[in-house]
Order: sequence, then structure tokens, then C-alpha cells
Amino acid sequence: MRATLAFDVYGTLVDVSGVVGALARRLDGDAAKAGTVAARWREKQLEYSFRRTLMGLPSDFALCTRQALALALAEGGVSLDDESRDGLLAEYGRLPLFPDAAPALRTLSGRPDVRLDFFADIVSVADIGKFKPSREVYAHFLKRAGADAENSWLVSGNPFDILGAQNAGMKAAWIRRGAARFDPWEDFPPPLILDSLLELDAAI
Repeated sequence: MRATLAFDVYGTLVDVSGVVGALARRLDGDAAKAGTVAARWREKQLEYSFRRTLMGLPSDFALCTRQALALALAEGGVSLDDESRDGLLAEYGRLPLFPDAAPALRTLSGRPDVRLDFFADIVSVADIGKFKPSREVYAHFLKRAGADAENSWLVSGNPFDILGAQNAGMKAAWIRRGAARFDPWEDFPPPLILDSLLELDAAI
């Protein structure tokens, strides 16, 4: 039976730090401050998505992103007009790919034992109104893909996503970006840990 691969997007295929340059241009070239604001923006974006799922509110990634930006700017003492904020939000629609993404996907797409086809489908949390790592999100993916959990892999650069997939019975490959560390949760088996998407072909 062919393995089914699911790829997270933000932080796995595309680099969320790609907004730093756009932020710096609006902060008079202050790259250090832009990096701090961008990191806080991403942190609150995820937190707000978790909150909305726990509160039973509809999943709205654009809303989470906008509200997180407002908080990050306020904490950083940055005041931007609506046009500048809209420009920053638009950056999330054109984040750069990590250099390893395209070549790794091309290689995997050539394997007859892997369901990928670069990509066969796009499965969104908006379909069910919940965010990862809700178990229902991974169940939704498996249903849409017509796949069995034990023969499906979630590939992600986000530890919370890896734990969510494992909790749903899927296999998981964590792509360790930079100096990131994995959450030491003893009640979950350690996932496959790779330093690059290019290592997937030999590991799976």
C-alpha cells in the first residue's frame, strides 16, 4: 500500500520569517526590531488559532493573522496606517518557499509508493471550522484523502502539529528548522526528525 504524505504549509514549505523584510521597510530599516515583531506576530497568530478552536469559534486564519499583527505592533510600540498593515497582511499570501521545498517535493512525486503528485489536493481547516492540533483536523484529512492513519505521514516544521498528528494515529516527520527544539512529551513517541525536507526521500 502506498504511503500518503500530508505537508503543513506555514513553517514547513514556506518561511514565515519572510515577512521580516517587509516589516523592516516599514520600520525605517530596523531589521532587529522587525525580527522581534515578526516572531511575536507568529507566536500570537498560533495562540489565537488555538484559542478559537478551544472556544468553539469558527476557524479564520486571516482574522487570527490580523489580530496577532495588531498585538505585535502594539507591544513593539509601532504605529502603522491601515495601508501599511494591509500590505503586511498581504505578505502572508506570498511567503517564500524554503530552498529545500521544491526539490524535495519533485523527488517524492516521482516515487510510485507515495501518494503526493505535488499536490493531489489541498485540505483546509476552514472546511471543518477548527484549527490544528485538533484531532478532528487530522481525521478530516484522512477522510478527504481516503487514507488510513497508520499508513499516512504528516510532515511539519511545527512541533504542535507533529503531536497532533501522532495523537490522531498518524506517523509524523518533524523538519527541524534552525535551532528549534521538540516538545519533550513522554506520552508520545519521538517522531522522525530531519534537518531538511531533502532527507525525506531516504527516510520514508
